Amino acid sequence: MQSLRHHFLMAMPHLEDANFAGSLVYLCDHDHNGCMGVIANRPLDITLDALFDQLELGGEQSIHRNAPVYFGGPTHKDRGFILHVGNSQAWDSSIQVTDDIALTTSLDILQALAEGKGPERFIVCLGCAGWEVGQLEEELKENAWLTVEGDANVIFETPPAERLSAAAGLLGVDLNLMTRDIGHA
Repeated sequence: MQSLRHHFLMAMPHLEDANFAGSLVYLCDHDHNGCMGVIANRPLDITLDALFDQLELGGEQSIHRNAPVYFGGPTHKDRGFILHVGNSQAWDSSIQVTDDIALTTSLDILQALAEGKGPERFIVCLGCAGWEVGQLEEELKENAWLTVEGDANVIFETPPAERLSAAAGLLGVDLNLMTRDIGHA
């Protein structure tokens, strides 16, 4: 099995599942137990300010308070997943995805962001996306997703509405030119 850790999953136009239609998923882990990632292009109608307030973290003066919070996926929707550039060892509960990108789920990183500290490049997601062993591989065989190696600039520098097409561009593909219909020769 080839690991798709640090890869994007780009929803094909015919993928109609409301949780994933039009989504760009960044895979943070993929091994013999399955895989998990976060949807990186679906901001919610809330900002970090609301999250700081709900968690009583302060943050009224934080430079990060207007940052959007993203729908990260349909699993664990009540938990925060912070995808960021930097070392995972700085936080209580993290996994290092690449040398430069980590995923943190502990409250200490949100407290740091409320204080105007923490990583400079990050996205905060509520929920994550997960697949059991073999499930994603089946969906790939059914052409539900395109894959390409992840790119930090697409995640952290590209506006959310442009991330899916930017990731597809890494493959030289324009998803707008693909049909939703599936046919047989």
